[in-house]
Amino acid sequence: QVQLVESGGGVVQAGGSLRLSCVVSGRTITRSAMGWFRQAPGKEREFVAAISWSGGSTTYANDVLGRFTISRDNAKNTVYLQMNNLKPDDTAVYYCAGRFRFSSGSYYNTLDDYDYWGQGTQVTVSS
Repeated sequence: QVQLVESGGGVVQAGGSLRLSCVVSGRTITRSAMGWFRQAPGKEREFVAAISWSGGSTTYANDVLGRFTISRDNAKNTVYLQMNNLKPDDTAVYYCAGRFRFSSGSYYNTLDDYDYWGQGTQVTVSS
């Protein structure tokens, strides 16, 4: 079966950086748009970033634009989220998501756009 496993979360001070990884097994991501979402306590899961199957197109939520970078390595079946200049408001569980139906571009920013999800990795930013 398809599995997405996130790693790289942790505790960091405001202004610091983290790099999240999402390794996919059970299916190649070569033709799949991939995304990152996050969920803070008491809040709904929200879109963070998405990347097209080729990596040529990316989309970001407004509040992470310029600070976060999504990338992928199809040979490793892995997607990354580089997070710089982290803020306390970035504290959340971060989830990787895979879209394994037809994908064109990277404008997939809703939960329903994705077919498989990872279990999440906690990111805590202290002030």
